[in-house]
Amino acid sequence: MRSLHPSLLRHIFLTLLTVSLTACGFHLRGDYDVPEALDKLSVTSYDQYSQFTRMVKNRLRLNEIEIVEPAEDIPNLHLVSETISSRTLSIYQNTIAAEKELTLNATFRVTVPEVGTKTFTTTVTRSYLDNPLTALAKSMESSMLIDEMRQLASSQIIRLMARLKPDLTLSERSERSRNMSKQSDHSNSHVSTTEVATEQHTISQ
Repeated sequence: MRSLHPSLLRHIFLTLLTVSLTACGFHLRGDYDVPEALDKLSVTSYDQYSQFTRMVKNRLRLNEIEIVEPAEDIPNLHLVSETISSRTLSIYQNTIAAEKELTLNATFRVTVPEVGTKTFTTTVTRSYLDNPLTALAKSMESSMLIDEMRQLASSQIIRLMARLKPDLTLSERSERSRNMSKQSDHSNSHVSTTEVATEQHTISQ
């Protein structure tokens, strides 16, 4: 029996750990303080039943944001779209793809009554090795990577909302480009976040 790829085992372990903690009633508290004007809002989406929509709603609840039905006097978070694409970064000598990169783009819109609307785009990228001899394991790993990317994108949505001023502009610190990187246990894997004033936000891993 062929052994599972170490990174796949790590993803499986983290998933099982998260599920077990949630089942025991343990929930991680949110890290961001969203403006009081947004502590109660409605959530609409391109697909109300998509995995990404569920993750965003869960992230909102973790940050103690009450989700209510849409109304004229209630702020709204609208998930406009989610797209996932892939490209080949390198190939083996036999022209089979060796390393691939996944990219998730999520666009969302925040509307505050009598104030206005602001639209943002978050991009998350992840690269991974693609071995044709372990196609099944790689397929599972790819699915887990996409879920991790959705989690990162949902966290970034809350982070941006936490930095919105009453007039829907971002706080002053968003006007400065910042790069944060975290080296993981794999030499070819890293996380970086770039924030710019154009309201496009990118996470790469």
